[in-house]
Amino acid sequence: MSMEIGLRDRPRLKRSTPAPKVGMVHLGPGAFFRAFSAVYTDEAMATAGGDWGIAAVSLRSQTAHDQLDPQGGVYHSVTLSNEGLKPKLINAIVRTLVAPDDPGAVVSEMADPTVKIVSLTITEKGYCHKPSDGKLNLQHPDIIHDLNTLSQPVSAIGFIVAAFAARRAAGDRPFTVLSCDNLPSNGALARGMVLEFARNVDEDLAAWIEAHASFPSSMVDRITPATTDEDIASLSQITGTLDLGCVFHERFRQWVIEDEFAEGRPAWDLAGAQFVSKVDAHELMKLRCLNGTHSTLAYLGYLAGFETIAETVADPSFAALCERLWKDEIIPTVPQPDGEDLPAYCAELMARYKDTSIRHRTWQIAMDGSQKLPQRILGTISDNLAVGHTSPGLFLAVAAWMFYVGGVDENGQEIDVRDPLSEALKTASESAKD
Repeated sequence: MSMEIGLRDRPRLKRSTPAPKVGMVHLGPGAFFRAFSAVYTDEAMATAGGDWGIAAVSLRSQTAHDQLDPQGGVYHSVTLSNEGLKPKLINAIVRTLVAPDDPGAVVSEMADPTVKIVSLTITEKGYCHKPSDGKLNLQHPDIIHDLNTLSQPVSAIGFIVAAFAARRAAGDRPFTVLSCDNLPSNGALARGMVLEFARNVDEDLAAWIEAHASFPSSMVDRITPATTDEDIASLSQITGTLDLGCVFHERFRQWVIEDEFAEGRPAWDLAGAQFVSKVDAHELMKLRCLNGTHSTLAYLGYLAGFETIAETVADPSFAALCERLWKDEIIPTVPQPDGEDLPAYCAELMARYKDTSIRHRTWQIAMDGSQKLPQRILGTISDNLAVGHTSPGLFLAVAAWMFYVGGVDENGQEIDVRDPLSEALKTASESAKD
């Protein structure tokens, strides 16, 4: 990361208070985790105590370790608003591990009986599933590797099953697997992948996991733009220290969780989390109302030359499209969640989109569309068709995605398409033009 000369001379942020004891392991310590569940956990411990420190595990990159470890795991969570930056020091992360450096150490960390929860923000790709049928992709190279070499796993699913196997062998209780990814029924998805993998390893192990472990679903929501060098410099002007692990986010946050934990949990409710018996309706509300329009604005906005969502909805045509999508195509397909007012929820979404302090890039949101659109848009279209309604606005969103993944915009400029199926999609796009 390039830094201004003066900024390099700033002292690095350091931990000044004792670290909490580890009670959780988190797989995927990217910006969203640091801006969301780590903040809730930090606030829950500050309010109610408890040994819920987090050992954060990067499954691929060294980046989180390099950002956080020299700082003792502490970093700033910075709320963006038109009134300026509001930083908050977060102490919940105790240490960071890089899985490829020592997979066995990660398994041992997760297998420690003091760890009660293993949480996940690994994105859609990390579950190694087939979006077409929701099953584990047994042909995925990481799954093939882990089934043959479970002592040295590389996938999140492999690590979880390896840790469960170690717990069972030691006579210890299992942990709760808590998905914090933006996926429908994310707990059920995690459970399905873990159990299918385990059955391919040991039927008795799979039965033990099924009987004793918990996989609650959760709905997560906080817009978290990518941190820039300019952001780091701005924070440094306020704090007088260099914080390479900082994250920036909007003021709004919402976490709805099914209250099914095998070995207890932090007092997240005291930090504002909502606990429910079933999260499905809240999940569908968010996926369709927020994520569906976010993706729509990302593809159409990018192709129209807008860099951010705020710039996109500042155009009256795009704001009107968003309002029409909610009213005519999305809200009619969403069951009423407890305690929510759907039109009011969408009005708040528009206010969030228009917040110019949140530089959420259209290009960033457009990533991994092949994995996201089935949940965000295609399900809504399908539900409308089932009752004889069309979805012209969402059809337009899909058309924009199809154009986008072709890799060239209307001016002939190359688009940096980031998607696990990018090559196949580009080939299909080129074939369609022939």
